[in-house]
Amino acid sequence: MSQPKIETYTDIYKSLVGSLIVSIQKDEFGIPITLAMQPDLNQIPGYYQVKNGNFWIAKVGEEVAGTIALLDIGNGQAALRKMFVAKPYRGKVFGIGQGLLDTLINWAIQKDIKEIFLGTTAKFLGAQRFYEKNGFIEIAKEQLPQQFPLMAVDVKFYKYALQDKIIS
Repeated sequence: MSQPKIETYTDIYKSLVGSLIVSIQKDEFGIPITLAMQPDLNQIPGYYQVKNGNFWIAKVGEEVAGTIALLDIGNGQAALRKMFVAKPYRGKVFGIGQGLLDTLINWAIQKDIKEIFLGTTAKFLGAQRFYEKNGFIEIAKEQLPQQFPLMAVDVKFYKYALQDKIIS
């Protein structure tokens, strides 16, 4: 089996990324959402890969096994979005989630981003444990920056401060 490879998103992966994310949201977690309800996925370069933001994929062979995005929201702040790993590739064996998050954090440090915020649903319990293990601190919705893009399904919110972090 191939080792996972993390690379910057290009539109040649557009349909694979959309399929992966919607299948996890809808089929695995029962969230009533479609690709059409997520217009950002149809314009990843223009939505995420601007200013200090970016979007990455994790590939195993030719399969897109994971995604993560950093949305620049201004003021040295960013939102972590679209972090998804296909079920067969979750956990420490492949390290895809950790690799994606490390890539995003190192990018944010290089771009002088001071804080990363995220929102997640009540159903993503594994994701919540993963974020907490990686130093994200739960915050109240009211503590989010005004420019944070709220999603209707998100009920838990986290913040990660980068000021004291060193690139590994």
